[in-house]
Amino acid sequence: MSFATAKLSLAQLRHRAATLQSAPALRRFALELERDGRAGARFLAQRCKRRALHLDAEQRRLDQLLQHQRALHAAGARRVAGVDEVGVGSWAGPVVAAAVVLPERPQLPGLDDSKKLSRRARERLSSAVREQALAIGLGVVSCDDVDRLNVRRAGLEAMRRAVGALPEPADHLLVDAHTIPGLSTPQTPLIGGDGRAAAIAAASVVAKVHRDAIMCRLDALHPDYGFAAHKGYGTSAHRRALLCAGVSPVHRRSFAPVA
Repeated sequence: MSFATAKLSLAQLRHRAATLQSAPALRRFALELERDGRAGARFLAQRCKRRALHLDAEQRRLDQLLQHQRALHAAGARRVAGVDEVGVGSWAGPVVAAAVVLPERPQLPGLDDSKKLSRRARERLSSAVREQALAIGLGVVSCDDVDRLNVRRAGLEAMRRAVGALPEPADHLLVDAHTIPGLSTPQTPLIGGDGRAAAIAAASVVAKVHRDAIMCRLDALHPDYGFAAHKGYGTSAHRRALLCAGVSPVHRRSFAPVA
């Protein structure tokens, strides 16, 4: 163990280990700890090795999520946008879509379909995506337009608007399950794309966090419905609120439970 490390208490060693975020750094630190005579240091070395293995596995998963984007880059595309929409099944509020152009090597550990993530993980990842993305576009379709268009067309329209909101046009789109009409940009629809392509997963996270913030603002305007808790989806509490308070201006009147 290095002289500098040997002078550290076990609490200080644990703090230092917690700051290490790469597998190589954790392995180097584990080698130092294994030369320490203290049992606590050797136990910490094993924990560092396990964390390094976990980070290796996570990197392999992220590399798999990036395979579609990398194949398109190899074919000549430079700005590949992932596109996804959220809020389609909600009884209230808008449908929101995001288009996200990621760099070739994003650092987004934990990135996944937004539906599989906790609120805290989504918010952390949304911030990380916004810091690293080359471009982000958002598209919002109001509840009135959902009623006018029908929800499927509203979802496609939200995605079209998100692509149009990119500050620079994409040269290829990876889209969750759909082909967006009215666009000349080449598209690749991927069934279950928010769990198969990093850019689509990033779009789902950004769109979800943005829409949740909208629903929290609507909760302040219409406090009888609990929008901040259920985000407009059809929970039993939401159904009871509809029966008690009636339909608000932000409910989708074309949806059977609201009608």
